[in-house]
Amino acid sequence: MRKAAAALFLREWRIARRIGGGAAVGLVFFLILVTLIPFAIGPDLALLAKIGPAILWIAALLATLLGVDRLFQSDEDDGSLDLLIHGRLPLELVVLVKCAAHWTAGALPLVIASPLFGLMLALDARALALTAASLAVGTPALTLIGAIGAALTVSLRRGGLLLAVVALPLTIPVLIFGVAAASAASGGAAPFAPPFLALCALTLLALAGAPFAAAAALRLARS
Repeated sequence: MRKAAAALFLREWRIARRIGGGAAVGLVFFLILVTLIPFAIGPDLALLAKIGPAILWIAALLATLLGVDRLFQSDEDDGSLDLLIHGRLPLELVVLVKCAAHWTAGALPLVIASPLFGLMLALDARALALTAASLAVGTPALTLIGAIGAALTVSLRRGGLLLAVVALPLTIPVLIFGVAAASAASGGAAPFAPPFLALCALTLLALAGAPFAAAAALRLARS
C-alpha cells in the first residue's frame, strides 16, 4: 500500500505541474495580485506594511484554489476516477495523496516565494518569516477544503465557478486566523501564538475530515 501511495503521489505531482502550468501559473497569479494592490493603494509604505499580511493571504488563497477544480477532473475525463474509487487504496487515502501532491506542486512554491513578494509590501524580516510560517501551516487546509468542492463538482462541466461558491465560504475561518497571525507578526497589538495555533488546529481538522467528505462526494457522484 505504501508503494502504491508513493506511485500515486508521483503521478499526481507530475500531472499537477503539467496541467495548466502548475506552480508557474500559481506563482504568476500570486505575483500579479501582490503587484496590483500597491498600485491601487498608492506609495504609502506604512499602510502597505499594515495590510501586507492580508494581501499575501488573500493572494495565496486565490492562487491555491486556482487549479484545485482540476484535482479530480482529469481523472473523470480519462476514466481513471472509477479505477481509483474501486482500487485497493482506500478512496480517503487517494484523496489525501492527491491533495498532498497538489499542495506540493502549487502551494508550497507560494510559501517559499512569499518572503520575496512580501518585500514589495514593506514588511520587515520578522514579519516575512512569520507570515511565511502561517502560510505553510494554513495553505494545506485551503487545499483540503478545495478538494471537497472539487469532488462535489467533478461531474459538472465548467464547475470552477460553483467550486468557488462552495469552497470560499469554508475558507473564511482559515483566512481570519491566517491574517490575524500574520498581522500580529508584522507588529499588531495581538500576540502571534494564539491565532497561529488556531490555524494549526484548523489544518488538522481539515486533514481529519476533508478526505472523508471528498471521498463521500466522489462516491455519491458515481451512485
